[in-house]
Amino acid sequence: MPNRPVSQLVKNQRILTATATMSVADAAAAMRDARVGAIMVLSGPRLAGIFTERDALYRVLAAGKDPKRITLGEVMTADPTTIAADKPFGHALHMMYERGFRHVPVVENGLPIGMVSARDALGPEMEQFEAELREREHLTEILG
Repeated sequence: MPNRPVSQLVKNQRILTATATMSVADAAAAMRDARVGAIMVLSGPRLAGIFTERDALYRVLAAGKDPKRITLGEVMTADPTTIAADKPFGHALHMMYERGFRHVPVVENGLPIGMVSARDALGPEMEQFEAELREREHLTEILG
């Protein structure tokens, strides 16, 4: 599993944040402009939630809600799963795989410092991770 610390992936990252009162339409525009698939929702300096492209699709559009009137606070994932900056990137990949999401906020001393996503895994690290998952599944089959 990739051992590179998450901190290396986010060290020069400019994080995209919003408040819970921002409209989904404004958040989607900000995400588009920043070319990211998620935005961190803050309460003061602390992470309160995360809003992703999937949230926009499932919780807003498919639910028939008006993105100009609905706020992030109404449709975000509150208290999202996070990862510490000193953890290996492989740990983040495993969390995403096991829990079925594609974005994990990175926190240090309780404050958000970046975001890792499944997109970060493209390339050699993803190939290595998939090979290790196949090996684990094979061992599980053998050991019963």
